[in-house]
Amino acid sequence: MTFSDTSARDALRQMFDAAVTSADPVRVVSNHLPDPPKGRCIVIGAGKASAAMAAALDAAWSDVELSGLVVTRYGHAVPAGRIEIVEAAHPVPDAMSVEAATRILEKVRDLGPDDLVIALISGGGSALLVAPAGNMTLADKKEVNRMLLASGATISEMNTVRKQLSNIKGGRLAQAAYPARVVTLVISDVPGDNSSEIASGPTVSNETGVVEAREIVARYKLALPPEAIAVLDGGGSAAASAPINAETRLIASPSTALHAAAQVAQSHGIRPLILGDALEGEAREVGTVFAGIALSARDKGLPVAGPAVLLSGGETSVSLPKGSTGRGGRNTEFLLSLAIGLSGANSIWAIAGDTDGIDGLEDAAGAFVTPDTLTRLQQVGIAPRTALSQHDSYTAFKAIGDLVVTGPTLTNVNDIRAILIG
Repeated sequence: MTFSDTSARDALRQMFDAAVTSADPVRVVSNHLPDPPKGRCIVIGAGKASAAMAAALDAAWSDVELSGLVVTRYGHAVPAGRIEIVEAAHPVPDAMSVEAATRILEKVRDLGPDDLVIALISGGGSALLVAPAGNMTLADKKEVNRMLLASGATISEMNTVRKQLSNIKGGRLAQAAYPARVVTLVISDVPGDNSSEIASGPTVSNETGVVEAREIVARYKLALPPEAIAVLDGGGSAAASAPINAETRLIASPSTALHAAAQVAQSHGIRPLILGDALEGEAREVGTVFAGIALSARDKGLPVAGPAVLLSGGETSVSLPKGSTGRGGRNTEFLLSLAIGLSGANSIWAIAGDTDGIDGLEDAAGAFVTPDTLTRLQQVGIAPRTALSQHDSYTAFKAIGDLVVTGPTLTNVNDIRAILIG
């Protein structure tokens, strides 16, 4: 089978869209709801998908008395009937993040054993739900988040630190709701689908401690604000223990998204090879590795006949030097590195994007790579290696019209990468 540039792009975009659709809250929430409670039902939540999850729950339980409050990212709100939706900042929190956390904690207090709390949790909740520990201020939390995001730390490492500096993360929300039963519906955006790491696990018992948090701070040489250091020196917030009555239900994940993309590939006569749903590492380094894999597969033969697509999920990271002014996210940085590694090789195309529709801080989910990506960049005056060194991948792909723009998708199962070998 021979692919034109148009047919290759179309196939890759269909795979990406299928991955996103597989995690649509309208499709998955109703299949995982518990039995209605004897007492009150309080719905709470945080994350980029939480508003859409709330709307699906409100529709599915139209005959159940309930109320609640959910916080999502600016621009991700949708009407959710009886459940109030508020918006806050991501990836760096703002005053609304603190207000949302305060109000949600108030809603779950003074509940009884016959009451039910349904927590709707998805990626992004760490920044959207902020309750500073000790004498920390919002400014301290923002500075900690900024440092973590620029450090190159994995999402698991970032959340390990966040949980120790919070009065709501690391199971503290479930502790506040006790003795009420807490059922958490989770859309996973973390490698390995560890529910204690998604949105820093506000309703899940903490699995890491202050020792691990301190080690991460030291490893990345983070000069935390004094009040944050004082919290860690005092044993960390998440060290506090109290009983919880909670269970977690995973309703969508990177794995299900990859299998949805694989089904689309098969419908096009393309053999899918899923390399994993939990890949991490520095984005530019992962791009170089994947270029080598793709070239080897093309030149030395894949373990399948005909065209194939290499599918992977997970979350890479980008280490930003202080003062960096480049524009881009981890997916476009991965792709620019991939394009450089492929060096114009024919018959290889790729797409990578964040399933929430926003790569980093930009308005694109990701981008395409084609056999002539480097040539077209040079034609518009962009030196690919310079753009990569300046972390300016968004600008590069925008200049040649190869950004993938979806707008907010109202879900989030992390990044999807697909490399088509025609």
